[in-house]
Amino acid sequence: MEFSVEMKYVLDSFWLLISGCLVMWMAAGFAMLEAGLVRSKNTTAILTKNITLYSLACVAYYYVGYNLMYGSGNDFVGSGLMMSGTSAEGHSLLSDFFFQVVFVATAASIVSGTVAERIKFWPFMGFTLVLTAVIYPIQGHWSWGGTSLGGMIDGFSDFAGSTIVHSVGGWAALAGVLLLGARKGKFGADGSIHPIPGSNLPLATLGTFVLWLGWFGFNGGSQLALGSKDDVDAVSAVIANTNIAACAGALAAMLLAQLLYKKVDLTMVLNGALSGLVAITAGPDYPSMNLAILIGAIGGILVVFAIPMFDKLKIDDPVGALSVHLVNGIWGTLAVGIFNPDVPLFAQIKGIVVIGAFTFFSSLAVWGVLKYTVGIRVSEEDEYNGVDVSEFGLHAYPEFVERQGS
Repeated sequence: MEFSVEMKYVLDSFWLLISGCLVMWMAAGFAMLEAGLVRSKNTTAILTKNITLYSLACVAYYYVGYNLMYGSGNDFVGSGLMMSGTSAEGHSLLSDFFFQVVFVATAASIVSGTVAERIKFWPFMGFTLVLTAVIYPIQGHWSWGGTSLGGMIDGFSDFAGSTIVHSVGGWAALAGVLLLGARKGKFGADGSIHPIPGSNLPLATLGTFVLWLGWFGFNGGSQLALGSKDDVDAVSAVIANTNIAACAGALAAMLLAQLLYKKVDLTMVLNGALSGLVAITAGPDYPSMNLAILIGAIGGILVVFAIPMFDKLKIDDPVGALSVHLVNGIWGTLAVGIFNPDVPLFAQIKGIVVIGAFTFFSSLAVWGVLKYTVGIRVSEEDEYNGVDVSEFGLHAYPEFVERQGS
């Protein structure tokens, strides 16, 4: 019996570590996706933001966020130093921390793409610090931390974070972009919308595949165990549903783009796959694969409509992160209440509203303080020349720089 208990501990902890490594690899996916969808003159900036936000998120969550999210029931001490031990779920505490911290960085990465090409670096890092140390852990405490906000969101279910991670990142990004404003030239004075193409679609495609792979750890690891036959069966179902939902999202976006625009838009297909992944994240553990296909396909359809919708609202999102993570985070969370008979739809709606309102307004306050103190937007000249030069002093593609503003 003792050997069996020890082996379950080993397998459960090992699965969290491997899954955490896959989720960490999503940081590379976000970096490549965003680098491909911004203009070449802003590539160094987006790459720098992605590696530094990941690093800052891990340190901030270690010192502050983990305790806020999971209360005093862990073995962290006040200084942020960690002692060895076993989590409440029966696996290594360190493996639990590692798995949780990479989720925090994912939420921050969503913000990065939405405010790209005109945000100042240091105010962005200041917001990332508050998001990862305070805002994300507080709302996470109400759900995964076990308090349900004093019963306000009892019954709310979010298996791997359609709302808790993806919509939270989306709400935080929306608050920032409303105060930041659109890129110069995106919207005309007459209300016209001017597309600003990305610089490197092969890189964006690579980023999407990297994110897709990392999502198997994101959702599969959220089973939190691998030490029994039931756990292995559950993980297998989660990963299979995650993959098929992404496929359905990509195909649905492809077909709808052809129908609406008479051409297949690669960026829509990429975002369709990501939308299917976001949509299934709230409940990859319960549906049949047919239902997972339906959930993912609806996600792919939603993103094709959401991207032009945000444009019409004059909300400039260079990478489509709001359409992917916010819109489909909401859809995926609602889908659990619609299709899973064990989860009340009203509980899902309450969870979306409460978590969304807290994240949006707290983020709006932080962005507002930054805007009216240090400022959050680069100058018009720096935006024209590219943030790479003004803030980082180098080009990502120096051989191809022919003129300013290229």
